[in-house]
Amino acid sequence: MPRHRLIRTLPALLPAALLLSCTGGGPPPRVPMPSEVPAAPQYSSADAIVDKLGTAGIPCRITLSHTMNGASTIDCTATLDGKNFDTEIKVYDPARYTRDDIGDGIAAGRTAFHQTFVAAGNWRINVVNPAYAPKIAQALGGVVLPGNEPDTSDNPLPSIPPTPRYDTLENLANALDTAVGCQDRQPGPTGTLTCTTGSKAGHSPNCATLQLHADDSDRDTTLRTAIARPGVPAYLVTAANWSVNLCDYALADEVAGKLHGIVVRYDGQ
Repeated sequence: MPRHRLIRTLPALLPAALLLSCTGGGPPPRVPMPSEVPAAPQYSSADAIVDKLGTAGIPCRITLSHTMNGASTIDCTATLDGKNFDTEIKVYDPARYTRDDIGDGIAAGRTAFHQTFVAAGNWRINVVNPAYAPKIAQALGGVVLPGNEPDTSDNPLPSIPPTPRYDTLENLANALDTAVGCQDRQPGPTGTLTCTTGSKAGHSPNCATLQLHADDSDRDTTLRTAIARPGVPAYLVTAANWSVNLCDYALADEVAGKLHGIVVRYDGQ
């Protein structure tokens, strides 16, 4: 699926009692750090993790960096095997945060937002594309904590046209290129293809993820999963045996019209 936008784990470790103080309820049960997460290695800051990733051959271009309340945070775009993917790195001051403080925050992200984390010691990383989490864990000495799969059974879909069909991803990419652009094509994980639409459309972000599906059930599962993540808006165009997940939501109706598909949209609410 697409290059997802980062969603911050709501109140990354803000005490639950503060969140519930105005409702009169007590704090929810604490979720401890999973026992398989090792107590080491520890890192002094998020910058130290970025340096370690670079040494391991996974350079990470920093897009946001700040320190607040004893937690060092960096958002960065990592590159591995020629592919880019987003990460959010957090390193906690062990004098202010316990192991279970960190574990409780990880549990919130895994459950509410289905995020995948790599964690150990006094740090955790939200790896937006889970396919790259094992390599991150290997480079840093952590373990992978997969997100809980969203329940997609109740997500409604529109009536999806039975045509047109595409024999190859390249043919689908060519059709998208004619419509709004599909440049810088790269194979993605799990048999997808990614490209950028900005060369002709001029919008940003302009990534697109293209996918062919074995049958209607596979297609519908992919679509329902894309619109099942709270806080992650999704705009896809689909028909028959294909789907295009667009980062530039403004292009959805145009792509649907030119490719004779239908828009499946979710505002993240």
